[in-house]
Amino acid sequence: MSAIAVHPVDEKLPTPRLAALGLQHVLVMYAGAIAVPLIVGRALKLSPEQVALLISADLFVCGLVTLIQSFGLGKWFGIKLPVMMGVTFAAVGPMVAMANAHGGVDGARAIFGAIIGAGIVSMLIAPLMSRLLRYFPPVVTGTIIAVIGISLMRVGVGWAMGGPAFLAQRTDVPKLVAMVDNARAAAAAAAASVAPGASAPPLQLGPIPMLDNPNYGALGDMAIAAFVLVVILLLVRYGRGFIANIAVLLGIVVGCVVAVGLGRMNFDKVAKAPWFDVVTPFAFGLPSFDLVAILTMTLVMIVVMIESTGMFLALSDMTGKKLDAADLARGLRTDGLGTVLGGVFNTFPYTSFSQNVGLVGVTGVRSRFVCVAAGLIMIALGLVPKMGALVEAVPQFVLGGAGLVMFGMVAATGIRILSNVDFRSNRYNLYIVAISIGAGLIPLVAPRWNQQMPHALAPLLESGILLTSITAVLLNLYFNGSQGDVGSTVAAAKMAEAH
Repeated sequence: MSAIAVHPVDEKLPTPRLAALGLQHVLVMYAGAIAVPLIVGRALKLSPEQVALLISADLFVCGLVTLIQSFGLGKWFGIKLPVMMGVTFAAVGPMVAMANAHGGVDGARAIFGAIIGAGIVSMLIAPLMSRLLRYFPPVVTGTIIAVIGISLMRVGVGWAMGGPAFLAQRTDVPKLVAMVDNARAAAAAAAASVAPGASAPPLQLGPIPMLDNPNYGALGDMAIAAFVLVVILLLVRYGRGFIANIAVLLGIVVGCVVAVGLGRMNFDKVAKAPWFDVVTPFAFGLPSFDLVAILTMTLVMIVVMIESTGMFLALSDMTGKKLDAADLARGLRTDGLGTVLGGVFNTFPYTSFSQNVGLVGVTGVRSRFVCVAAGLIMIALGLVPKMGALVEAVPQFVLGGAGLVMFGMVAATGIRILSNVDFRSNRYNLYIVAISIGAGLIPLVAPRWNQQMPHALAPLLESGILLTSITAVLLNLYFNGSQGDVGSTVAAAKMAEAH
């Protein structure tokens, strides 16, 4: 018997298992990883070659920062948990606004400058953010983790529906652009006829033109997603050992085989993609720095760090690995470092990907070296575009069945933590959970609820996870004070341990 027991988080699995489990993590996050560079690249009106450069850089930095977060880098960086890092969607709104103000390469340089500045600030404030751990007792963490899972379900449902996000409609961009141009021309003509000293008439815009998505909710897409779900459940129920651990990966592979057979998946992009490409820093030139843009992106990063705290606490519960303030500081500091690297390597702000938290719960594999392997695969995808094109070829509706399993597991983890919270003798805890979940669901059930509020508040108000976090922490302080400590969270995690 070994004199020193190795924690499951630090267990080094055989290389073939690491490769298969790592690929499973990559498949789960790939669609989300490439979405942001596609959106921002198009908003900047970059050429297809430049957008492809953004995607390759994104995949490369995803892998690099995942290695730092899961493997560790010295005593300052890396929480050393099974964490996958990816571009945060919280920054999309501000980046698109910057792209609309300054398009092309100049706009890209301005965005990268804001990202680098915000990343540096994030690294500096990480220790301050980590000291908030005592404000996250089980009633708070359980609620936050449950809402993380509930929020992610719309991603899984969107995949299964074969449509964008969770909407059956999408913006008619050409009509919207024409409408804005016509309104500007009309406003300019009206302003020219206004007497000197008088105010110009305001810009008049009608309702945003929308297009029905004819493919949304297609029965064929939902049938394949359901088939993938059934395959995963059969493997989880009847599979043993390694087969059960890669049930999600095998379900996706089976779904891809069906999609190919039905003509719904092709490999044209794989054939056209080059074998090798180099990711170089500052490919668009040296970044430009604007104080307002940096402050805006810093606000986004504060939102991201609060959400990351919830992810880390969820993984702490799932893996049984105790976290203290120093551990959290290393994890949050890595968010900042990843964001700096993103700006240097022509990509965007990074955070822990919540999609992959559910995969840890599904597989029960707690080794951080699985994510180290996934990070190496992501680096390879960034350097070998043909590999990236192969993964990109996986249809989203195939991922939909897997998403329902994984994201539901995150919500179930939060419920498991809450099952050990004292609701009987402390009735205030019921109010904390009830109101916090209600606050977190607002952006989900009413996506445009904040349209009458200042646009600058959008990163705060559009995140159900952040609204839940703030509400739960404040209500817990109001009802229970700040006497909670890390020990109570760890105790609840041990009581709720499922393995």
